[in-house]
Amino acid sequence: MKSTTLSFLRALGVLMFGLLLAACGEPEEAAQSLAPVAFHPSDECHVCGMVISDFPGPKGEAVSAAGVRKFCSTAEMLGWWLQPENRSSQAKLYVHDMGRSAWHAPDDSHLIDATTAYYVVGPRLQGAMGAVLASFADEQAAQNLVAEKGGRVVRFEQIDQELLQEAAAAQHGGAGHGAHGDHSGH
Repeated sequence: MKSTTLSFLRALGVLMFGLLLAACGEPEEAAQSLAPVAFHPSDECHVCGMVISDFPGPKGEAVSAAGVRKFCSTAEMLGWWLQPENRSSQAKLYVHDMGRSAWHAPDDSHLIDATTAYYVVGPRLQGAMGAVLASFADEQAAQNLVAEKGGRVVRFEQIDQELLQEAAAAQHGGAGHGAHGDHSGH
């Protein structure tokens, strides 16, 4: 009887250890699948189809279990995200932290959660399509850009289609899609 109890306890211990290992692995896999990914020279914008690396300024990406969608600008990504059918995708949104990146070459090692970023709307800087929204992890870095290049600081929850359209019109003299016209060779 004693050996049966001991065998049962060993089997129970092995089973518990296996369950513990399985439980530890699941969240890590889910977190890895929603982590930001690097941009590559051949990547095309999910919205406009332009080659992303052809444009200066911060980029955006939406990472979900269904895959990664990359955008030539934060404004393109946010415009896509604001569409009702995309909000239900459970995607994790990322943008470049321009407080730690050069404007003409955003650093993919500094992609941050778009929902916690500070955005400078309308700085006097060239970007991709539509409005220029410079993204920052740090509010003071965003305020420094405003002092240097103009614009105003907003948070993620303040961004809507109306803000994007107004900023695009102001950025491009009312044209709405200025910078892409400068790259007509695509």
